[in-house]
Amino acid sequence: MNREFSLAHLTVLGCAPPEMTYIAARAGYEYVSMRLMRLGLPDEPDYGLVGNPALLKQTRRALASTGVKLHDVELVRIGDGSDLRRHEPTFEIAAELGARAVLTSIWTADRSLAVDAFSQLCDLARPYGLTADLEYVPIASVRNLADALDVIEAAQRDNVGVMIDTHHFHRAGDRPQQLDRVPRGWFHFAQICDAPAEIPADPQEMLHVIREARLDIGTGGIDVAAIVAHLPRVVLSIEQPNVERASEMGYAEHAARCLEAARRCLDARTAG
Repeated sequence: MNREFSLAHLTVLGCAPPEMTYIAARAGYEYVSMRLMRLGLPDEPDYGLVGNPALLKQTRRALASTGVKLHDVELVRIGDGSDLRRHEPTFEIAAELGARAVLTSIWTADRSLAVDAFSQLCDLARPYGLTADLEYVPIASVRNLADALDVIEAAQRDNVGVMIDTHHFHRAGDRPQQLDRVPRGWFHFAQICDAPAEIPADPQEMLHVIREARLDIGTGGIDVAAIVAHLPRVVLSIEQPNVERASEMGYAEHAARCLEAARRCLDARTAG
């Protein structure tokens, strides 16, 4: 099966959108997944294209010259008091660059607020041809597949999506067979990586792995191929931050090795 892969922002965290596009092209990715909205984390770079015409021009040139396509943009964090309308200019630029989806996660324990905010996000994204894809995170408020589907079903919008991250899927204790009961049209892309099989009891340790120490697919304890086998054919975004390896060999080589490992593991599963 010919799979299409996207290079996710966290894999090459220190690279601005133009640089990550060139890296993706050289490594053989078909798409890039860009973080154009800041999360307010310490020392977080600002790669926003709104109000930065020079960076936008460079990004547009990189996409056009390489043939790499922009698949999705991130990240809209829904929390108490979130102002979702402030992201609309980013949606407009993302759509102009060819994006298909906007990624979101929920960090409020108020279910009613979460449903209302997710519904609003869908409504804001729809005019730009974007789906709103909900990623559940085991240390967030919406932390497993059941939680995510509950919000999506309650929203009752036609541009909804659920985004499966193999790390979060494993840490949440979900099983591949559960994916068979999800409407196929709700899957637009997935994020893939590997990690140790043992689930950390300490949230800080889990956060460390999430942001800094994910593994090549096929070298950890997550059966990534089994999860992918229960999804329809979607773009697979490799989200594999590994600070140690990126520091040792540089982002370009790290991104290339991530893709090589993913193809090797998934192809072996198909051949078997």
